[in-house]
Amino acid sequence: MADEVKDLRKLVIKSFHMNSVEWGEHNDIKVDGNMTVSKEMLDGLAAEEEYIEKIDIQLIKPGDHDRWTNTIMDIIPISTKVLGKIGDGITHTITGVYVMLTGVDVNGKQCHEFGSSEGNLKDQLYLNRAGTPGDDDYIISFDVTLTAGMGQERPGPTAAHRACDKFIQTYREKLKKFRGEKCTERHEYHDIVRPGKKRVLIIKQVAGQGAMYDTHFFAEEPSGVEGGRSIIDMGNMPILVTPNEYRDGIIRSMQ
Repeated sequence: MADEVKDLRKLVIKSFHMNSVEWGEHNDIKVDGNMTVSKEMLDGLAAEEEYIEKIDIQLIKPGDHDRWTNTIMDIIPISTKVLGKIGDGITHTITGVYVMLTGVDVNGKQCHEFGSSEGNLKDQLYLNRAGTPGDDDYIISFDVTLTAGMGQERPGPTAAHRACDKFIQTYREKLKKFRGEKCTERHEYHDIVRPGKKRVLIIKQVAGQGAMYDTHFFAEEPSGVEGGRSIIDMGNMPILVTPNEYRDGIIRSMQ
């Protein structure tokens, strides 16, 4: 008799590849693979955050990595839920473009805890790794300047992540409306249980010491910030997540 299998949930990730990324009047993405980036909302984002002095954006084309960067705080994909919550339903994501969050304070002190990564981008960023841009990917550098001393205080990096998340949300809202059949890739994942078989638990240790050594869970959007909860605020206690929740971006590293 065939082994019994229980299919608990299904996650479908539909990718839309961006072929060109250029400056424009507004943040915009098209299903045909064209994307524009604007600085129009940066002053407003900075004004909303007490600890942010200013925000700048650089558009980095593939191969154009011989340039200065402040400390890299995160590499963030642009993904959004179309149906269901993180871990099931349908997710739309963009390929060909990543957002890179960087940070420094007004006195030039880099946002870091045990080590900083400022310098020439081509020396500081490993390409073609899981979670990093590839050789042919565009990078939107979202560079935050914090008020004095806030690069090492927890509210500072959190504000930088929050502002960057609001910037990305402008693309998510448009991405939600893409027709799924227009995707360039489609991947389907199932959380499977086989009763009577061995139960496997993978333990992942995450940061929870403070400042950017923090980890957020359960945001409203994949790899997002809004609605997320800090592992520190949850007492650094063990948390169970499903394979598809992990795959769908339920963990947001604040490092």
